Amino acid sequence: MMTLNEAFAVRAKKIMQEKKVTQYRITQETGIYPSTVNYILHGKTKASNFKTMALIIRALGVSVAEFFDDPVFDFDNLDID
Repeated sequence: MMTLNEAFAVRAKKIMQEKKVTQYRITQETGIYPSTVNYILHGKTKASNFKTMALIIRALGVSVAEFFDDPVFDFDNLDID
């Protein structure tokens, strides 16, 4: 089981690899501090707000629906308590 933030990090890194998107590019396109992006991509944040997630998803060049359409976000895989 993983937290939503950990699942977000796993999915974002997978898309980054597929599309050859760097962490630097995400920081440039979103305006989010590099350290914040680093914490998010390593699942070290306690909670990310949806605006931050949406900025990263947009920088990855996918829709919100496409991003979250992955087994990593199935409730059976998430610790949401």
